[in-house]
Amino acid sequence: MQITSKLRLTLRSAALPRSVEDLLDVARRGLSSAPSLKEALAEKILAEQERVKALKKEHGSKILGQVTVEQAIGGMRGIPCMLWETSLLDADEGIRFRGYTIPELQEKLPGAAPGGEPLPEGLLWLLLTGEVPTPAQVSSVTEELRSRSALPNHVKALLGSLPAGTHPMTQLAQAVLGLQSGSKFAAAYDAGLHKSRYWEPVLEDSLDLIAKLPEIAAIIYRNAYAGGELIAPDPALDWAANLSAMMGFREHGALELMRLYQTIHTDHEGGNVSAHATHLVGSALSDPYLAFAAGMTGLAGPLHGLANQEVLRWIQHVTREIGESPSKEQLREFVWATLKGGKVVPGFGHAVLRRTDPRYTCQRVFAQKHLPDYPMFKLVSDLYEVVPDILTATGKVKNPWPNVDAHSGVLLQYYGITQESFYTVLFGVSRAMGVLAQGVWSRALGLPIERPKSLTVDAMLDRVKGQ
Repeated sequence: MQITSKLRLTLRSAALPRSVEDLLDVARRGLSSAPSLKEALAEKILAEQERVKALKKEHGSKILGQVTVEQAIGGMRGIPCMLWETSLLDADEGIRFRGYTIPELQEKLPGAAPGGEPLPEGLLWLLLTGEVPTPAQVSSVTEELRSRSALPNHVKALLGSLPAGTHPMTQLAQAVLGLQSGSKFAAAYDAGLHKSRYWEPVLEDSLDLIAKLPEIAAIIYRNAYAGGELIAPDPALDWAANLSAMMGFREHGALELMRLYQTIHTDHEGGNVSAHATHLVGSALSDPYLAFAAGMTGLAGPLHGLANQEVLRWIQHVTREIGESPSKEQLREFVWATLKGGKVVPGFGHAVLRRTDPRYTCQRVFAQKHLPDYPMFKLVSDLYEVVPDILTATGKVKNPWPNVDAHSGVLLQYYGITQESFYTVLFGVSRAMGVLAQGVWSRALGLPIERPKSLTVDAMLDRVKGQ
């Protein structure tokens, strides 16, 4: 993180700190003002390192869960085997970010205006430190990201050189890889940085990358859908609002939606594909650019982040087949026909959740406030009433309730962002905050390279014989 002038001068006049404690001592001698994000994080790291050491020492041999053959060949579903500090997903309660539910975040995190949606910068502070920030601290993160947001010319040129029709997620991954040459972690590792300080350049890279993602996403959007006419960032706007404005959408509701969207998609514990891929690649001490690019190629899959565009395409298919305002009986018949045709109803069900996704609920509340009469919202509302009962009646679905993807596309459509193939890019920009914040903590806690044990079918059969 960029450091205040007073602290920078103090650091230059002192020997290079050899530990986080040294860094804190230098910081305390040089500063009397409120701590920056990096300083607040450094204090948390010291305590958490000791807590994790104690956990491993006192309980390292205790069992967290058992693994069945079904789990091993079924995508490791539900196996508790990762440390992920930034969020936790409960099957009944839904996602909690550092212990806070989405409604609590909407209440506690500062917004751009009183009563407005929370600023994602505040959630970033919370994900990194575990503490709800003050408005001043959120403003400091906004300024910090703004100061790091300039996009290198070679990345702009890279995006401009890609063939027409290149999927937006492919462009996003390539742009992130294009930034990798500036990795501070890669340079520090090559220079022999002590492993106790890996988290510092990882934080630097993470903030640099998060800061640049809005302009990357906006360039992808404008190149693909607006003839390449780019819009410069607005220094008066916050991180999420700038993304919307650079795409070409400055209406108040669009800015508020982008703040909400970028907040609720940040994290969903560590087992989902984008989070796990980022964690896995980062565990090899690949820098945050390489790790995040891996996560984005996972997010691009139709069973993960691409699901939001699949939902909207299905809803559009519904309207083409039975009209914009079908009766609930018509919807029931259409849904049954979809299922009997061997297809799924996208946007319903979840690998972990066993209730309506709170991220769906908060988007529904947003729609009720800002676009209650929008026909596509009314259709989504009717599907909410119709689909769960039908899925339950099949006897094959554990969770018949809508997930986050069932609603987001309709909100974006209302504000003019109609290109559904771009939606996963917006998801990816948001997801950076969660997976990169955890990446900082993974390096701070010294988590090792991830290396699960695999078995052949014969080996599995040998192990289960006689059980």
